[in-house]
Amino acid sequence: MPNLATPRRPLLGGAGASLAVPFATAVGLGPTAANAQAATWPERPVRLICPYSAGGVADTVARFLQPKIGEFLGQPLIVENRTGASGLIAATLVAQSPPDGYTLLQEGATLITLPLTKRDMPFDYGTAFTPIAQATIVPYLLNVRADFPARTLEEFVAQAKARPGEITYGTPGVAHIGHFMGELLQIMAGIRLEHVPYRGGADVARDLAGGRIDACIISLNSIRPVVQSGKARILACTTAERHPGAPEVPSIGESFPGYDLTSWIGMFAPAGTPRPVIERFSAALRFALEDPGTRQRLMANGEVPVRSSPEHFAAHLARFREVAARVVAASPALQPS
Repeated sequence: MPNLATPRRPLLGGAGASLAVPFATAVGLGPTAANAQAATWPERPVRLICPYSAGGVADTVARFLQPKIGEFLGQPLIVENRTGASGLIAATLVAQSPPDGYTLLQEGATLITLPLTKRDMPFDYGTAFTPIAQATIVPYLLNVRADFPARTLEEFVAQAKARPGEITYGTPGVAHIGHFMGELLQIMAGIRLEHVPYRGGADVARDLAGGRIDACIISLNSIRPVVQSGKARILACTTAERHPGAPEVPSIGESFPGYDLTSWIGMFAPAGTPRPVIERFSAALRFALEDPGTRQRLMANGEVPVRSSPEHFAAHLARFREVAARVVAASPALQPS
């Protein structure tokens, strides 16, 4: 079983960028009132809405961070799982919540990828949320069931070319980053797979273990129990280079130069949330990520903690949106519907 627990830099920084975050004046508060609100916020528990099922990487990250964030804020952080529709159910709930800092969203790359593939969205993802901070980087893995007749990426591609459209692979949802990773692999390898969407990584891993799908692209945290049980094998990491914590696992980029997609997890608030509240929760997140115990638990599950801020996160989102848009433009399966 590969160990992705020891990244070369346990706490990464990001490049700064300017971000016009909505201030308290957007919700009728002047600067003095906003500062006063920040001094008293939160006065009750804060809800963190997670779009994916319990046991998956997003849920696990939230629950690892939960105690220390609550300690910093002086109020409990309540993690709620609202699954379905590739994260749209959870995102809609948060987007329609009052911008007071009491209902926040933890999301990953789907916040960018979903709007690129759907035409009739109930709101504008680009303006509905204020970035708070990035929490982690999450390398994903291409895995196959134990009895699948391929032990390397090259053999997997050969099987797919011999059986076009017959090999199934699961991801945590349509337009999820795992779906993008699978589509990019098909484009670059010249193969055709059958995508099977689920509500979360834990559900994907369960069906892979049960032999109901041939392969999957999910996080280490989600696939680990299945690999340890001998019911699945890891073929490759969805990055350009091998992960320093698992040098024995090849990267897809080694076989297909230019392939490089990595997932991430971050925190968002409804647009219009006062800047002092955004900054306070961002500080709470940094406090949790700098805790040695929390950081160790995250890295043991393959997530790389990130030192971030609203500005850093906004710059990351802009870069990621450009990459995702290029994948959509090249993939017939991801065209907006």
